[in-house]
Amino acid sequence: MTKWIDDSGIEKDIVVSSRIRYARNLENHKFPILLDKKEADQIFEEVSEIVKSKDIYGKIFSHFKTSDIPDLEKNMLIERHIISPALIKNQGISGFILSNDEKISIMINEEDHIRLQVLSSGLNLQECLKKADEIDLILDERLKYAFNKQFGYITACPTNLGTGIRASSMLHLPGLVLTGRLERLLNTISKFGISVRGVYGEGSKSLGNLFQISNQATLGNDEKTIVDKVEKIAMQIVSREKEARNYLINENNIEIDDKVHRSYGVLTNAKIISTDEAVKLLSLVKLGIDLDLIDKNKNVNFNKLFVEIQPMNIQFEAREELNEKERDIRRAEIIKKRLKRESEKL
Repeated sequence: MTKWIDDSGIEKDIVVSSRIRYARNLENHKFPILLDKKEADQIFEEVSEIVKSKDIYGKIFSHFKTSDIPDLEKNMLIERHIISPALIKNQGISGFILSNDEKISIMINEEDHIRLQVLSSGLNLQECLKKADEIDLILDERLKYAFNKQFGYITACPTNLGTGIRASSMLHLPGLVLTGRLERLLNTISKFGISVRGVYGEGSKSLGNLFQISNQATLGNDEKTIVDKVEKIAMQIVSREKEARNYLINENNIEIDDKVHRSYGVLTNAKIISTDEAVKLLSLVKLGIDLDLIDKNKNVNFNKLFVEIQPMNIQFEAREELNEKERDIRRAEIIKKRLKRESEKL
């Protein structure tokens, strides 16, 4: 199960999640791209010992070498947004530390020596920043970060120079997509230094009308200024999405009602369904529930369900090898069971 997505937080109907990520490197160590295993293990042990020695919000942390994790589980963790594809690419030298609620992870020897990540449901960037700052300070007290007075924290990629922060929010924007208003809005916000990416970050595509926004640069502003900016843009997008949803209800009520109920009908009757079709239809059903077009399944955590029906999550939960067709069958069963179970509670 996806632990950290708890269907809470500000503007939770539209803002799926918030994330603060810090990129850090250590003095007197080569960047991960040049590390040998001995030096990489040394960095892993240094970071790991600090986390073991401190009480961080009373959480229990598990420590993993990436090479010790089965491929299936690694891909499942990517789908849950806990580790990155880059961490797997460096699996000969990388590792990660994960809290028991999956809201805090520290990736070690990914693109940088340390990628500290704090996750939360809803629009909760300020709380994520507070926690990330406190954990960063704990590490900074014992480690020697690579830092330059002019350029800030030294990172492998120049775009992370400065604060090394990446503040991001995942938003569900079916209203803007259906009304054709999204592209113009995204072009506008890009002029303010905000990047728009797919579900799994840079180079990935949107799934189920989900889009990730984040700051483009980290040099020239402090962490709070950057986070405030991303949060402000996120709230503006939320406002536009609400306007688009109101338009759909007021001007295209029959059309959107039809789309929603057709989607619900397919999901509750399908025997086999692909990932792309499933997330597209679930997006429309979630929209229908948010707009009160469907009076059942209000207790379904669609954000969690989006993740749980991804290929590697289905494979992982099955505890057996499944081919694509078998996963598509299992996906249809999971969705049907979830929607039926929650509607029976009403």
